[in-house]
Parts: sequence; structure tokens; C-alpha cells
Amino acid sequence: MTSPIPEEEFFERVAAAAEQHSEPVTAPTKLKSRIYSALALRQAAGGPLASLTRTKAAGYGLCIFEELVRIAPVGEQVKSRNICRVCHARVLAEHCEGAPIYWPHCPYVKFQGR
Repeated sequence: MTSPIPEEEFFERVAAAAEQHSEPVTAPTKLKSRIYSALALRQAAGGPLASLTRTKAAGYGLCIFEELVRIAPVGEQVKSRNICRVCHARVLAEHCEGAPIYWPHCPYVKFQGR
């Protein structure tokens, strides 16, 4: 009768075997989009986000809808809201694999691999 393999060694062997026989697995774009949306909601619940004016000044790109809000004659409080919550790109990305969205600097486009 053989003695059992220690648990840690057993799992190391299983992990090594899995690495040899599998291709990298990526999450579906719908899942990535839903996770991003949930994280953005959680962040916004903690207080106002950085305004779009400050975000642009810091050198970050804005999607076309964020840019429209940034140049709109509204206060910084409005420019600190999560614009993605009202964007159709978010809805498409959360419900479609390969969603037809293409504009630059949209996080949901990045999840689509474009």
C-alpha cells in the first residue's frame, strides 16, 4: 500500500498537468463588460468620480459621449457622473458577444478586442 501524496503536492501536480494540456481561457466579453459596469457602480457609490475635465487634462482619452459631456456647458458635478450608465455601448456590450461598437477610448470596445 502506498502512502497518500501530501495535499499541496497533489494540487501542484494537477495545476502543472492542466497548464500542459490547455489553451489560455479568456472570459466572454459580456462577462467582462458586466464586471466593469459593476466596478464602476461601486466606485461611483463611494463619492463623485474624477470629472471628465480633470480626466482629459491628466492625459486620458475620452469616448465620444464623454467628450460631448466634457465640452457641454454644464457644471463639474455633472461631468463627474458615470456617463457609461446611460450609454448604449454598455447595454450592447453586456448583452452581445462581438457588439457593434467601435469608437476610441470606450472601455467596452476594448473588451470586444477591437
